[in-house]
Amino acid sequence: MSGSKSSDALPARAATAESPLEMTIHGLPPLPGAVPDAQRTRSGRWKMLAVLAVCAAPVVASYFTYYVLRPEQRRSFGELIADQPTLPSVAARRLDGGSQPLQALQGQWLLVSVSGGACGPVCESNLYLQRQLRETLGREKDRLDRVWLITDEAPVPDHLQAALEQATVLRLPEAVVSGWLRPEAGHALQEHLYLVDPQGHWMMRLPAGLGKAEAGKAKRDLDRLLRASSSWDQPGR
Repeated sequence: MSGSKSSDALPARAATAESPLEMTIHGLPPLPGAVPDAQRTRSGRWKMLAVLAVCAAPVVASYFTYYVLRPEQRRSFGELIADQPTLPSVAARRLDGGSQPLQALQGQWLLVSVSGGACGPVCESNLYLQRQLRETLGREKDRLDRVWLITDEAPVPDHLQAALEQATVLRLPEAVVSGWLRPEAGHALQEHLYLVDPQGHWMMRLPAGLGKAEAGKAKRDLDRLLRASSSWDQPGR
C-alpha cells in the first residue's frame, strides 16, 4: 500500500540526518576571551614602558645636552663631579635644635657652603657669594636654595643672622659632610662652594678662593645648568 511505504521511508531519512556517527570533529574552538586577554596584557606592558620612558626622557635629555652635546661643558668654571654622590640619609639639626632629614632638601638646586659656626673670613665670603649668585639669577633664583652646613657646635655670630634669613642652616658632623662632599686636592672642605642638583646629586665644585672677580664665571655655570634642566625642574619642592 502506498501509505505504508511512505511511513516506512520517513524514519529512515530521520535516522540518517540525526545520526551522530555522521558528524566530523575538526577541533575545539578557542576559549572565549583568551586571545583578547593575552593581547591586553602585552598592550598594558608596552604602555607602562612607554610611560616610564616619557617620564625619564626630560631628565636624561637635559643631562645629555649639558654633558655631551654642548661644547661649553669643556669650559665650565666649576669642576664637574663624575660619580655624583647623593645626599646622605641622615638627620641634621636646625639652629632651633629641631631635627630635619638632609634628604628633605631634594627638589631644589642647592648651593652649599661648609664651615664651623664661628664662620671666619673665608666662610663669610662664601656666604656672601652664595647670596649674590642667587640674586643674579633673576626670576630663576627660586629654583636655587642657599645651604650652610655647620660642622661643629659653635654659636653663629649675631651679625650673620640677618643675611641667613632666606638660607637653610643645618648642623651636621664633619665626618658625615666629608663622606659626601670632597675638596680639591690641597684644599680644605670649607674653601669651596658645592652645587647639588634637585635629585640630590652633588654634581659640581666651584674653585677654592672664589672671589667677586670670578663670580660672573660661576654664574654662567649656574645659568647653563638651570637652562638644561628647565624642562623637568620647577621652582619649589
